[in-house]
Amino acid sequence: MQTNMGELEDSTVRPKVTDAKGILKQNRQFLDYFWDIAKPEREIRLKAIEDLIEHLKQSEKPDELKYSLKRLVDGLSHTREDARSGYSVALAQLLSVFEEISLKSTLDSVKEKHNLQTAKKKFIRNAAFGNFFAVLALSQSTRLHKEPQVMLECVQLLQSLSRYREHLRDLPRKTMVDILSETSKEVFEEVLLSALQSDLTSALNTPEQLELLLVTMQKFPSALKPKKLKKLLGTTAVITKENMPKLVEVLKTAARSVKKDNILPPVAFDLLQASLREDNFEMFWNEAIIKGMLSEMPGPTHYLGFRLLGASLPLLSVPELEFVLSGDVMRYYGQHMLSAQLAYRFKFAPEMEKYVSEFMQGCPDADKQLVVALCFTQLTNQGYPVVPSSWKVLEHMDLCALQQYVEWLMKAFCKPQLEKCLDFSTRRQKGNQDDSCVARFRKWIVQRLSFIVENHQIKKEEGLVMKMARFIFFHAFFDVKKPTPEIPETVQALSVPIDQQTRATISSAFYGLLQGLNSMAVLGDSPEAERLNSRRILGVKADGSMWIYCVVQYATTLLNQSKHVQSVQTLSPEQRQGWDSMLESVEALRKKAKKSSSPEHTAFQHLFLLVGIQMFKAPDESLELLNDLRTCVEKAQAKKSKKKKASKLEQFSAEPHWVEVVVEILLSLLSQPSRLIRSVCKAVFSRICPHLTQEALSSILNVLDPNKDEDESGVMVTDEKEKEKKRKRNEEDKQDDEEEEDEEGSDSSSSDDGDEDEAMEEGKEVDQKFRLDLMKVLQGQNALATEDDGSDEEELDDAGMMKLDGSLAALFLEQKKKIQAKKDEKDRLRKEKVLVRDFRIKVLDMVEMFLSKQGSSALVLGMVEPLLSVIENGMSSETSQQEQDFLRRAADIFRNRLCRAKYYCRETDGREAELHEMLERLIGRAQKLTDSSVSLYYFSAALYVLKVLRGVVSEQDSANLRLMGKVDVERVTTCFRNALTSFLTKRKSPLTGAMFIDLFSRFPVLCVNMLDTAVENITAGVREHQQGQACLMVLRALQSKDVKNLMSDAQGTELHQKVVDQLTKQKMPVNLELLQKVLKSINAEGSLQKPGQLEDTYWSVMKLFYILKPKMEKVKKVVEAEQTEETTKKKKKKGFLPETKKRKNRKKPTVLEGKETPETPEGASGEKKKKNKKRKQQGGEGEETQNQPATKKAKTQQQQNKKKKKKGGQQEADGK
Repeated sequence: MQTNMGELEDSTVRPKVTDAKGILKQNRQFLDYFWDIAKPEREIRLKAIEDLIEHLKQSEKPDELKYSLKRLVDGLSHTREDARSGYSVALAQLLSVFEEISLKSTLDSVKEKHNLQTAKKKFIRNAAFGNFFAVLALSQSTRLHKEPQVMLECVQLLQSLSRYREHLRDLPRKTMVDILSETSKEVFEEVLLSALQSDLTSALNTPEQLELLLVTMQKFPSALKPKKLKKLLGTTAVITKENMPKLVEVLKTAARSVKKDNILPPVAFDLLQASLREDNFEMFWNEAIIKGMLSEMPGPTHYLGFRLLGASLPLLSVPELEFVLSGDVMRYYGQHMLSAQLAYRFKFAPEMEKYVSEFMQGCPDADKQLVVALCFTQLTNQGYPVVPSSWKVLEHMDLCALQQYVEWLMKAFCKPQLEKCLDFSTRRQKGNQDDSCVARFRKWIVQRLSFIVENHQIKKEEGLVMKMARFIFFHAFFDVKKPTPEIPETVQALSVPIDQQTRATISSAFYGLLQGLNSMAVLGDSPEAERLNSRRILGVKADGSMWIYCVVQYATTLLNQSKHVQSVQTLSPEQRQGWDSMLESVEALRKKAKKSSSPEHTAFQHLFLLVGIQMFKAPDESLELLNDLRTCVEKAQAKKSKKKKASKLEQFSAEPHWVEVVVEILLSLLSQPSRLIRSVCKAVFSRICPHLTQEALSSILNVLDPNKDEDESGVMVTDEKEKEKKRKRNEEDKQDDEEEEDEEGSDSSSSDDGDEDEAMEEGKEVDQKFRLDLMKVLQGQNALATEDDGSDEEELDDAGMMKLDGSLAALFLEQKKKIQAKKDEKDRLRKEKVLVRDFRIKVLDMVEMFLSKQGSSALVLGMVEPLLSVIENGMSSETSQQEQDFLRRAADIFRNRLCRAKYYCRETDGREAELHEMLERLIGRAQKLTDSSVSLYYFSAALYVLKVLRGVVSEQDSANLRLMGKVDVERVTTCFRNALTSFLTKRKSPLTGAMFIDLFSRFPVLCVNMLDTAVENITAGVREHQQGQACLMVLRALQSKDVKNLMSDAQGTELHQKVVDQLTKQKMPVNLELLQKVLKSINAEGSLQKPGQLEDTYWSVMKLFYILKPKMEKVKKVVEAEQTEETTKKKKKKGFLPETKKRKNRKKPTVLEGKETPETPEGASGEKKKKNKKRKQQGGEGEETQNQPATKKAKTQQQQNKKKKKKGGQQEADGK
């Protein structure tokens, strides 16, 4: 029976298992090529295509070539784009290399496989892509021009694919153009022209047919001469008046077809090129675009006109550009710009900006660039250009064109010729015409000039920048009396005087321009410019002089030319003297800076020039600041020259130090809302940080202290101006209300009643005084009913009623004004708070600058408590966004710049007692707070003070852990022990355990002194939370190496005994046996044997129970078996023994994936030795099955298992 079963197994298994020639492996490698062709990685796809072609060349097997062709054709309709392109390229290479494959048969198989007529609706997209990529592969095979009939079918197929534009977009048209470009004139005339006759004849019916005609005319102009066009279209040209109606309809259809795509239809661009070739561009533009496209409602047809305008810019000459950019298309574009300002409207401006940017980049002609820039500038809406002043298109302008453009802007500012602009107005604006068009145009020009200066991407020269800065400064603060060639700005006279509002706008633009000049890199390519740019020096010219200094020099020239120019704000003799003294001081500082460069000299120059240029805006304040600044410079110089003598005099003099005055000036300047002033103040303060005194620092901290009065903090510089403005506004409002009241009189009683009702509603509660006044008015007119009045008495007559109405109207109007005054007062206070917070945020810049520059100064210690006060008050104040930003900024500076700073104060001589008192105050305050987050800042500050007292520990003393510098260890230990006791014995404490753990880790000496307190509170803690925190502190201390080194053996033993005693007091019996059983049950199935985070954690816990992770036997990989295949073949004998007939090696366990190794009985090895030695040679044949493919091996194992079951069943039957 066993012999028969063996024969049966040999007959069924042998043909499926044996692979002597390796055909299966070869086929699998062959199939892998197609899998790699569909992968997303481009390199893998190209490598797979190359390997496939090389494999087919070497194999020369027709069946593989046929299969490859079929597989590639099927893959053309793959759902992924990368796979489709990969199969298309592979098919093109296959057809190019193996010319025996017919293109006709390939195209027929494609049409049969990807039939668009029979495909289901959900597979239409894939079928369309399959047809397209098939044609693309045929065209890329370089054989298509050899078979004209196939080319004809490809063109016809591409024409049919144009219906699936939502999927293929513009791909069929581009492919058709590529095919026609590779087609010879003879083939086109002989084959394609006759086949395309019907499509070319009906070219004016659809966009696709018209596009085919235009492409054909562009590629084969000799084949479609005027006579041929006469036969096809009835006209000798495409752009004619007879064809214009049909062309307009085709363009409208094309515009609607790309509504969702937001692109320019190719047929429209081809028509534009055809009109240029036929010299009918103006007719095409007027008839087709203006009268045709723009006659529709705003929508796709308008956008087609706009896109055609942008796309035509590189193709047009200068006259054609002027014709197009000054017509109705631009006017409609301007109207669209206004209507598209709403959020839900489609905005075409980004597309137009892209078109113009590409034109500027690719156009080398400066005249064309200038025409485009001017035409877009002259597109105005009631004098204001539609294009924004900050137009990034100017970044690509040529330097010559930019200079001419700037000249035109300056002339247009002086003599605006709005009649030459393409101006338009909306329906609402036509009814509200005003005379402010010139003012709006001038404001825009100034903003555009400022943008050119401030934008660092625009290429410009120093002369051009200075010219624009002089122009803006002159018209902001000066008027022309008499022209003079010495001042070029006076030559061009103003046709319309500048009004006050425009001049204020120019003035603010000038100070913004100074900010741009102050942050500008050095212009030019000279060696000096490169040297300064390498040092990152900003705000200077190539010769090293500051831009603001050049502006001040120009202002001095204007002030000296009083016969020709006049300042808008006339300077008094004192102010003019202050200006001259400022110039003298700057020149003196410049001379000293040349001799020995010092940061102080540059800082004072910046301040002098900045304050001096502010004189044209606020002369009185600037004069006062200049006097203070001059005094500061004199004191600073006197201090350097006579340092000892000056120090003695300062002890007896009550005058403030020069640094204090400079700080006061900086604070007053920071109160003004100006980016320039803020950046200059930061630069100046960074240079005077080394000279800062305690009084100067106190003046900065007083601004941040919320407990100080506003008058003391110096915040009211800007607020006073705001108050004056608001008082004037309130007075004007009161006057307007009185005039309206006089004009309206008694006729406005009805409207006053409505206002009174609103005022009453807004007032919510009527005050008692108003109630009494109302009672008096009613009683005075006998209009208030009493108990003595009878119900039959006559009512008031008309005169009495009118008088009563007037009295009530006056009373309620007065009450309304009171309510409005309260509202205004609240609004004023709110705005003042916003200004104060903004000012304090700016002052934080100075605090951060000082901490980063002078972190090791002794003055830093005086900043600890004020900053903590700011944080504490910020936590309990308003929750507005500005207040949160201020608080976040202050907390970040305190934490990162102060407590965690790398450099800290080391000068503590004579201040030990003061620092210990500060430490006690900080710890005491940390215990009294209610917010734990604020308490953390106080505790961190205490640790910072403790670090300062300890000082720097040298490398030699680092081994001695008991060195604490100038710290009074007993005093500090007592302070922290009291805090620890408070935390562990009080129910509500703002302190946390993490604070003391941080203290123990940073200062081990204090940890040793306080450990007994923590150990005692393991059981004495007020709650379980405090007891747990005490345990955690003790645990961290016992784990610390420094703590162990500080304690002797006896102290360590005593400490451990105390901890054990405390734990035994708790009487918490813990049975670890149950825990051990539960943990063992988790790994009962051996699921935690593999490496991993969970498994590592499990075995680290089990290690505490002295249970180690078992070592796993290393299993030989399949790769090793494949490497030994050659050696096994050499040992292989003739014949074949099935798996069931082989005797197992019972010493080695059989390893299966996902299963544990079964245990082998000990007696198996003894039986093995008794068998014949010839049986050992059969082990080589068994390894052959392991080298088979996975699928084949699985099948043979299944069959063998089935046969084992049958054999086992027969043996049982025999046994029975």
